[in-house]
Formats: sequence, C-alpha cells, structure tokens
Amino acid sequence: MYLSVVIPARNEETNIKNTIESVYSYLSKKGIEHEIIVVENNSKDSTVQIVKSLIPTTPTLKFIHLKIKGTKPAKGYAVREGMLRAQGQYRLFMDADNATTIDHIEKMMPYFEKGYDIVIASIALRGATVAGGSEPFWRRLFGKMGNLFIQIMAVPGIFDTQRGFKLFTAKAVEDIFPKLTIYGWGFDIEVLALARKFGYKIKEVPINWKNDIVNSKVTLGAYFQVLKETVKVRWNLITRRYSKPVVAVSKITVEEIVY
Repeated sequence: MYLSVVIPARNEETNIKNTIESVYSYLSKKGIEHEIIVVENNSKDSTVQIVKSLIPTTPTLKFIHLKIKGTKPAKGYAVREGMLRAQGQYRLFMDADNATTIDHIEKMMPYFEKGYDIVIASIALRGATVAGGSEPFWRRLFGKMGNLFIQIMAVPGIFDTQRGFKLFTAKAVEDIFPKLTIYGWGFDIEVLALARKFGYKIKEVPINWKNDIVNSKVTLGAYFQVLKETVKVRWNLITRRYSKPVVAVSKITVEEIVY
C-alpha cells in the first residue's frame, strides 16, 4: 500500500509542526509506504518556514507553496492541488490542526476491501466522540439545520460532510478533483456530490474529533457560504455542468514545489 497524506495549511504555525511529526512517526512505525504533502496557501504567519525546516528530518515530506488570487479562504484549492499531485494508491486529506489523528486510517482502510471507494470521518454517527469542549449553541444549531439542507440538495444519506479527514482511492481522486468548481468551505460537498454522480461508494465512519474552539476558523459567515455553495452544486448537477470539459483553474499560481 502506498498512502498519500495531503495537509492543506493556511496560518497554521501553532499546529503544523506537531501534525507533520505525528503523521510521519505513526506511518513510519507502522511500516506504511507514504508521502506527506503540505500545501500552503497565502499564509501570513511562519507556516512556510516551519514546514521547510522539517524537510531535512522528514524524508517523506513534500511541500507545495500556492499563491492564490483573492483573500477569501481557499482550502479547496489547496486540497485539489495536493490530491492531484499525489502518487498514492490511496489518498487522504486531513486538517492541519490534527483534529482527527492519522491512526483513524486503521478503521477506515478495511472498507476498501468491502468495495467502498471513499471513506469519510464523521462526528454525527453513534460511536463518535468530541473532545475539547462542546460547540457553541449557534454552531450546533446551524450545523444540524445545514446538514439537513445539504442532504436534501446534494448528498442524501451523508450526515457529516464537513470533517477534514477523507480517504479516497487514486481512481476516485482522478475522476472527481479535476471537476471541482468550488474552493471555499463547501468544496467537501461538491466532492461527495461528484462521487455519487460518478457511482463511487462512500462509507461514513465515526471518529474521535478534537474540537479547537479557540482557534477555529469557522465563522457564522462560513455556514451561509456553505449553504450558498450547496445551491451551486445542485445547480451544476441540474445543468449538467460536470459533464462539460474541465476548465483550468486560473486563480492558482504554484510558487514553489519542494520534493
């Protein structure tokens, strides 16, 4: 097995070192052939310098520095770039804050042998746990209402579309990610909607999630952005947008690649 771990990072100087080191340590001890790809986009802190400093002591670490036009969060851009440059038979993207730890792949990988193509983390299923404090009431409320809307509009039967820990076969990645049109907070929904459209089987599994309330980048505005982007996904499906030729992403400039 060859595993690619893609970590999008924007202003993650407080988290990125620990996350890279924990991923590398776990996979190395397990003897899993792998690559770790950190994709940085428009950080204003020392994220770039920290990642570069780890390259000499982390042989499997690769670094992609993106320059993205505009100031809005563009996690989807970074994930897309990393997943399509990855070489792994299986490709995971995970959040830079290590909210879902790498050892969760142990409970996810067996589902590929059962015929699934994509396995995603969820805190909405029985057996999931949340550490670090409860979400604010408004976030829980908007989360539940938002998921109901997302299920109706785009991905029925998936109860948590937004956890940043999703594992794919290489074929699923290569079919889905070139078709992305959304790069904000709603990109996960488009990924899953495309997976359904292309006939890929998705398995949702409960995980242990560490909630970082203080440093969370998810604002109230982000919830409305997700709903708006969900409507766009629905419209794209209705108008057969995803059946049209892939258009190059003009907003991304790859500033630097360190392998």
